[in-house]
Amino acid sequence: MTLALRDKAADKPTILIVDDTPDNIMLLSRLLKDKYHTKVATNGSTALQIAGSSPDLDLILLDVMMPGMDGYETCRQLKANPATADIPVIFLTAKNQVEDEAMGLSVGAVDYLGKPISPPILFARVATHLSLRAARRVLENQNQVLERMVQQRTAQLTMMQEAIIMAMAWMAETRGSERGNESGGKHLRRVQQYVRTLALQLRGHPRFADKLTDENIDLLYQSAPLHDIGKVAIPDRILLKPGKLDPEEFEIMKLHAAYGRDTIMLVEEHIGGSNSFLMFAREIAHSHQEKWDGTGYPEKLSGEDIPLSARLMAVADVYDALISRRVYKPAFSHEQALEVMRQGRGTHFDPDVLDAFFAVEGEFARIAATWRDAEDEETTFA
Repeated sequence: MTLALRDKAADKPTILIVDDTPDNIMLLSRLLKDKYHTKVATNGSTALQIAGSSPDLDLILLDVMMPGMDGYETCRQLKANPATADIPVIFLTAKNQVEDEAMGLSVGAVDYLGKPISPPILFARVATHLSLRAARRVLENQNQVLERMVQQRTAQLTMMQEAIIMAMAWMAETRGSERGNESGGKHLRRVQQYVRTLALQLRGHPRFADKLTDENIDLLYQSAPLHDIGKVAIPDRILLKPGKLDPEEFEIMKLHAAYGRDTIMLVEEHIGGSNSFLMFAREIAHSHQEKWDGTGYPEKLSGEDIPLSARLMAVADVYDALISRRVYKPAFSHEQALEVMRQGRGTHFDPDVLDAFFAVEGEFARIAATWRDAEDEETTFA
């Protein structure tokens, strides 16, 4: 046999003939042999075995009246098995009552042929259902290709969004950093990790379980770098002052929280709405300087009125400020920072959020060491 003939033969669909009468099997095999590969089974159990082990099977011609397992039960089991559920089944039977045909279709068959078999009708029905199955396969393949394309495009857009977010946050952070671009970028990475660590620790807490879903934790992680985006609107003479601010300057600096909120709101207005990511970004930018006892800014919110996202950021941001060097103070050690944080329980920080911080303070130390600023190399985090 030539290669062309072998390829042509290999393209033939495969049909399983299931009938307990040898004469019927011989007749059907003879009728179908020129156009199709055929396999045979004389009972339902054998048919199930062949179908389950034949990934190339395209169609099943199934007799209804068989001893033991009848055609209806065989079809039910074929459709219950994911490996064989999509193989089309055509029932063959000498019974032509309407109720029998309805039964066959109800258990998953695609068609119903009466005996004695009419060859032209057999050929037409077989060809029709093989064409339908081939069309479904093409459509499934196209859907899979489209789904992969959508997934790839979504991943690309997500990467672009994250890059834009980090670029915006990096510009705001490094503009006001006396230590340069690298330090600003590491601060953003640290607070991202801190916020996610806190959220993961708290998601089993009754107060927070409904808010700290996996999706929301991921969005909090993404939005955390934008907490100080409002600093881009603070004058250089204040933002870059090499020392502590006087009271008047501090009042201007405090405006960065409102500026951050307004920046996010401009984005929401531009797109004609909001989403969870922008909501968290706006909450964090506006309220991360609020304190649990109401002495923070810009709105002097207290307790539960402070968004949870901002309460998480407050712990992350204060810890990171403590372990980082400033022109007016050295970098605190991890233990020194813990002591300062402990004093803020119930005043600066939500008590439950701070308790979560102490439960994972070792992870905070690890994050701080991993993303350590060059200037803070000698700080002890363990």
